[in-house]
Amino acid sequence: MSPSERSRSDRQAEVAEAVWRVLDRDGFVGLSLRVVAAEMGATTGTVTHYFRSKAALVGYALELLAQRRDEGERAAPDEPVEALRAALLGMLPLDPTSRSATRIWVSSWDAALPSADRSADHAGRYRRSRDTLAGIVAAALSGAQKEADAIVIAEQLQATMLGLATQAVLDPDAYPADVLSRLVDAAIARWIGPRLVRA
Repeated sequence: MSPSERSRSDRQAEVAEAVWRVLDRDGFVGLSLRVVAAEMGATTGTVTHYFRSKAALVGYALELLAQRRDEGERAAPDEPVEALRAALLGMLPLDPTSRSATRIWVSSWDAALPSADRSADHAGRYRRSRDTLAGIVAAALSGAQKEADAIVIAEQLQATMLGLATQAVLDPDAYPADVLSRLVDAAIARWIGPRLVRA
């Protein structure tokens, strides 16, 4: 990488971090070229070098959110029920990093709802997540249960986790990590069986 390419890459990383800090503090409703520039201690012209409009900036922010959520995923345990538990916990705000990402994700609905394309992108991400979860659920089910059950259970579990994640960022004191963990175990016991009830 040439010095100029490295300098551009460093500047792009600086912009990305500034966008992330603004999203974490102000949500998508507070995201603008001017605010990102101020966060960087730079001119608005510096930011418009990368983003021609607020729409382009919002599109980038949504991509950055999806990328960081993907980067936060960990390798699944081999045991099927533990793999399911890890997948469900991965959807919840359990620590400062995941709380920040979840807060930003919830605020992203404001940016997605007015746009058919962005709404479709969000719906596609939820669908892919649900399909992945259905595969994990299928591995945890007993042989007597049908594949169709895995799809229905995955839908129920995803809806439960999305609801919990939203409540946890709106009312974090009521939903600390240990409470969320217990609720995940209860959901697994309800839909898969009481094989992972923890003391």
